[in-house]
Amino acid sequence: MSPAPQLSVLIPFFNEAGNVHPVIAEVHAALAGIDFEIVCVNDASADATGAELAEAKAKFPDTVTVLTHVQRRGKSAALFTGLKSVRGEWVQLLDGDGQNDPADTARLWKDIMAPGAPARLGIIAGKRNSRNDSGFKWVQSRIANGVRRSVLQDDAKDTGCGWKMIRTAAFRDLPYFASMHRFLPALIKRAGWEVREEMVNDRPRLAGQSKYGFLGRLGAGVFDLIGMFWLIRRGGYGIAAEWNDPRAN
Repeated sequence: MSPAPQLSVLIPFFNEAGNVHPVIAEVHAALAGIDFEIVCVNDASADATGAELAEAKAKFPDTVTVLTHVQRRGKSAALFTGLKSVRGEWVQLLDGDGQNDPADTARLWKDIMAPGAPARLGIIAGKRNSRNDSGFKWVQSRIANGVRRSVLQDDAKDTGCGWKMIRTAAFRDLPYFASMHRFLPALIKRAGWEVREEMVNDRPRLAGQSKYGFLGRLGAGVFDLIGMFWLIRRGGYGIAAEWNDPRAN
């Protein structure tokens, strides 16, 4: 096995035919000069996503790994499947629809990671500088983010943004549950790590349609927020003084 890269780019895909090749090619172009790998997780897509991922793997055999769910399990499960394989010190989460801009990864890597990120920094959460959604979705997101931030005090204004760079050790501290990807800043903070938010670009999806509807998001969001509120109130993690752990300082 080759030496571990500095950065692992983790991309979940579900029925994203037409997006696979441009997303993976753009990551390679944007991150030139950074030691990285790309871990793609196909969440049992029913379209040509699997075939396109196989082609991308053949084109970039040294950087691309493809993992395929035998049954659809959702975005959070796809992220945890990928997490088992990533080898970098940091994990960059990108959505498979092309809305996230890997140029933001290159920029923030140069500004924050290359000089030496703070030891307690657990996550850089993206905050979209614009929204390429309908006005209704924009209002819906603003309300949901405001309620979540008030309840969880997670130091993030736009947790729905798919762009997140996470310290791998912090990511592996987290408990798994469905839809936990919606609460990554709160979970990282609960585990004792620091949360930082940075402005990132938001773009229209390249092809296909969004997988999320209003009613499904609303119903799941209410129950998930109640569960997260319960979890946060149960307290954080213990850290031993003898551990070589930046959170002990």
